[in-house]
Amino acid sequence: MINDFFDFIENCPSAAHTVYTVKERLLKQGFKEIDETKKWELEAGGKYFTTRNMTSIFAFKFPGRKFKSFSISSPHGDSPNFKIKTSPEIRLKEGYTSLNTEVYGGMQLGLWFDRPLSVAGKLVIDTKKGVKTVLADIKKDLLVIPSLAIHMNRDVNKGIELNPQKDTLPLFGGNEADLLKLAAESAGVKKEDIISYNLYMYNRMRGCIFGAESEFIAAPKLDDLECVYTCLCAFLESENKDNCTVLTVFDNEEIGSLTRQGADSTFLYDCISRICFASGKNDEERIMAIQGSFMISADNAHAYHPNYPDRSDPTNICILNGGVVIKHSTRYTTDAFTSAVFEKICKKAGALSQNYFNNSRLPGGSTLGNISGSHVSLPSVDIGLAQLAMHSPYESAGAKDLKYMMDALRCFYTSSIIIETDGTAVLQYSAF
Repeated sequence: MINDFFDFIENCPSAAHTVYTVKERLLKQGFKEIDETKKWELEAGGKYFTTRNMTSIFAFKFPGRKFKSFSISSPHGDSPNFKIKTSPEIRLKEGYTSLNTEVYGGMQLGLWFDRPLSVAGKLVIDTKKGVKTVLADIKKDLLVIPSLAIHMNRDVNKGIELNPQKDTLPLFGGNEADLLKLAAESAGVKKEDIISYNLYMYNRMRGCIFGAESEFIAAPKLDDLECVYTCLCAFLESENKDNCTVLTVFDNEEIGSLTRQGADSTFLYDCISRICFASGKNDEERIMAIQGSFMISADNAHAYHPNYPDRSDPTNICILNGGVVIKHSTRYTTDAFTSAVFEKICKKAGALSQNYFNNSRLPGGSTLGNISGSHVSLPSVDIGLAQLAMHSPYESAGAKDLKYMMDALRCFYTSSIIIETDGTAVLQYSAF
């Protein structure tokens, strides 16, 4: 499973590639792609997906018109990185070419130094009838952001503020280096046909297993591809005759979700509503189905750091290989009811779980649950897997936790959470 996960990461160098990789696995399992601009006609037992802007995806299994509610998991497919600007080459008279970039998401800039990097994303090209978007991935060690040698920077270990318009520009090549030429070749198109693009840098290093007993993993983009991978696998492996099971992978979580394909868009609401309409449900029945639903907002959590114990909550410590993390905070959607429901699911699945709270002097970031909940309000819990070095280009996590997450999510997708009254639920489990 871990090596398959590492393969998955390598196939997801950008958010658009993450959606493409998810699509490929869905298609192999017999899913049918449907378009948001077309009428949805759903068949009982059908498996479907739709995408928005090629960087977010909504997949679902439709049990039939009389389905009761939705069982939803929602991770995100983007990660902090550097975005390539238009007119990207900065040519220096000394014979170097660097690339002009801007920061995407919250990141420690210095951790990107001296690593093999490349570029991937979307190209929009000219066609006879209009425009077309294609994916590009320059699959080679293309770039390095060279650090300044300590001999020229004696105070570096005392802390230096980095200027992202100067200090983190990647070395690309000599004065003839041409990024769009390489991007076009990787996509099988002509450079002169490129009108616009969204291209991003990514770390080329493959994931590894480490530790005295091989108990840890390290890889790029664990936040949040670890949740995308486990949610996808559990979704594909599960069946539920009562509920419409859903996997939604959102884009742009790392920059606030305020795009038409982010969690703060109508994407989730639109898709859920259209399934209800295609099922013949009226407005009241649609609301009943939504309020009887349950959503897992899946985004990784901070593990206890052995070198910085004072940064964790003193009584709620999450560790690598300690199981699925249930995240509690004023910025998360978890409440006592949804936490209890998910804890029972983990217990039924035989999956360890642990609770996370921020250290009170260190407010954490927000995530998908509360944001999407402003558009589709339904019982939700924020979960994830514990990791170290979040938002680093190479993060660490527990090797055992992938299975704990997979088992918990399979149990969730195969179970029915029947909300009898406000604050009361019956859990009906099926084999998983």
